Amino acid sequence: MEMDGPLDFEAEDRLLNLKSPAPAKRRKLIGLDDLLKDHLQENKTLEMKSKRAKARKNDYSDDDEDDREVKLSECVEKCQREMGQISGEDEVLSWGLQVFGNQKSWPVLVFNELGSCGILQSFMENELNSLVELDIDKGETFLKNLLVNGWLLKLVFARGHVEKLIATWTFDLMLYSLEEALSSSACDFWTAILSFKTKQGDLLHIKIDWLPKYFELKRALEIYGFLMDLPSKFPSDVEVVNVDSDCRGPSRHIRAWIKFITACTQVRSTYSILSTSEAEELLVVIICLFVDRRVLGLSVILYKCMLSVINFFTDTEWNTSSEKVARSLVCRIPGDVNCMRIVESISGVDERSKHLRCIVAFHLLVSCLDEKVSDAEGILKLLISINVKDRSCDLLKLYIFLVLTENWLLYTPALDGKPVVLEMWGVFLRNCSCQITSTDLRCYASKVRSKASYLLQGTNNK
Repeated sequence: MEMDGPLDFEAEDRLLNLKSPAPAKRRKLIGLDDLLKDHLQENKTLEMKSKRAKARKNDYSDDDEDDREVKLSECVEKCQREMGQISGEDEVLSWGLQVFGNQKSWPVLVFNELGSCGILQSFMENELNSLVELDIDKGETFLKNLLVNGWLLKLVFARGHVEKLIATWTFDLMLYSLEEALSSSACDFWTAILSFKTKQGDLLHIKIDWLPKYFELKRALEIYGFLMDLPSKFPSDVEVVNVDSDCRGPSRHIRAWIKFITACTQVRSTYSILSTSEAEELLVVIICLFVDRRVLGLSVILYKCMLSVINFFTDTEWNTSSEKVARSLVCRIPGDVNCMRIVESISGVDERSKHLRCIVAFHLLVSCLDEKVSDAEGILKLLISINVKDRSCDLLKLYIFLVLTENWLLYTPALDGKPVVLEMWGVFLRNCSCQITSTDLRCYASKVRSKASYLLQGTNNK
């Protein structure tokens, strides 16, 4: 009998004969060395995959890459065109004409006889000169200092008289001096002596031995480079100029020129400087300046000057003169967006400004239509006959017609007694607002439709 063997009763017991399950094997612990080994193996695998990807990428030829770039560029351009049509970017057209060209040679300012002027001589003879000891050869320098400091104007007011030498000298300095301080001071001098008022508000008449003529003002404008004969029938010859253009703009002296025109047109009853026909030409020039973007900084003084020239005419002269001004503007302005700029620049609320705006809009409209119609019914029949749904319809021209017709009818009191004209105007507005759908992506389609809808509401409320 084995000492280690089971006992007899243990052998007979069935429960004890069942084998117990084998003990589970212990899981082996993972050390730091194993983790480091696995990490290095994983990095090696990723590096191999990266090299294979680069190799596959380099397998493509340069031609295939160029083809992909071309297709991508075409797709981007197509999207930009479609977005441009939807957003209406193509509808933005800038007004602007080159009203000023190349400047001419400037005159040399020489004043040899200035030492003999009365103001200087009286100062030389004054006992105070013994303290100053003014040299007659430095008389011009002395007068310049008096001009800049404002003392020359005070001396003139005290004497009530401007002699010819002082008048011509300050006028030339105002228009041609290269020293800005002298030009500005001379301009202030002239505007003050032309429109000096007493404390009671009365205009004080100062004796002026010499007054400039119109040809001298026109000569200065030509020296600045103003194009006196700007054509309207040759739009290809007219250069559109942006505000940031590198082209040489007008001389800075144009500011003094405008201020002087404003002053001399306000004193017609006191000083005879301009005739009626000359004032008409000046009004045309002033309005033409509004279409040059390089003069935008002078809009305020330009507007004041325009109102001053408009009020220069008498009541009996105004109707004839306004017609001449409107016809002259038609000969200078091309039939494009600059027409609208011209009309909008005449923005005064007084009766004369409204009248001029109406006449200018009418003559520009007749010129743009290129048809031999000049009566209200004929013009509106022509506008109604335009098929706005036709894809070949120039909606830019239609928008110009719409704006010009609006300004013409808005300020024409003679049409109040003609209901047929107003009814035809309503038909034209309904054609523009209803026959051009909101899904029409043509240039100026949304502008024409919106403008016509707005104007139609105003006509329905009347």
